[in-house]
Amino acid sequence: MKKVVITQSNYIPWRGFFDLINVADVLVLYDDVQYTRRDWRNRNKIKTAQGVQWITIPVEHVSRHQQIRHTRVADPQWNRKHWNTLRVNYGRATFFRTYRDFFEELYLSPSSVWLSEINHRFLTAIARLLGIRTEFRWSWELGGEGNRTQRLLSICKALGATDYWSGPRAKAYLDEDAFVREGIRVHYFDFSGYPPYRQLFGEFVDRLSIIDLIFNEGPRAVEFMKTFDSIVSNG
Repeated sequence: MKKVVITQSNYIPWRGFFDLINVADVLVLYDDVQYTRRDWRNRNKIKTAQGVQWITIPVEHVSRHQQIRHTRVADPQWNRKHWNTLRVNYGRATFFRTYRDFFEELYLSPSSVWLSEINHRFLTAIARLLGIRTEFRWSWELGGEGNRTQRLLSICKALGATDYWSGPRAKAYLDEDAFVREGIRVHYFDFSGYPPYRQLFGEFVDRLSIIDLIFNEGPRAVEFMKTFDSIVSNG
């Protein structure tokens, strides 16, 4: 058994993204594909006293066809600005002090100028905090060519996958029969039905960055997710 997930990198994504990572033995960051604007690659949502707010890493747009892995950060101070925003809005959260040092180091230590590398750093660090032991790989290390299904299939074969997991949107384009012919089972993760958890600032809002869940629920964070038996550490 070897379960593989292939997905584009996101910046501090919501809890469902980390559940999908936790399903996998290997998570492949599919970042040698086109960067899309107004997407999850460089931004996510947090909750503030004024409502839901986007926090966005400014990036350079060199070409319509630039890859995610070739997308460069436009503001070298983005990390300090984001950390200050998180500190101001989550300073009163129950577990902010517990995880303050972990996230402060993650934000303020020297960082890459490349969006993919920044996302990788945050994803791997938060995954370890949650107790995830999934191996991370890059798609560009694994080669492959052809249409979308052929490329995904070639990556799975290169990794010796027996099972391929994806989000439900992949049903619209994935040729499942091609995977079955290669002896690889296809699964679609169900992102519905996540329970609410306590939050600051009024009524519950779902699908915020995982940071919202960690600062508000701390060691109980994984109890509000679908795939965890372990307990979040103190970093």
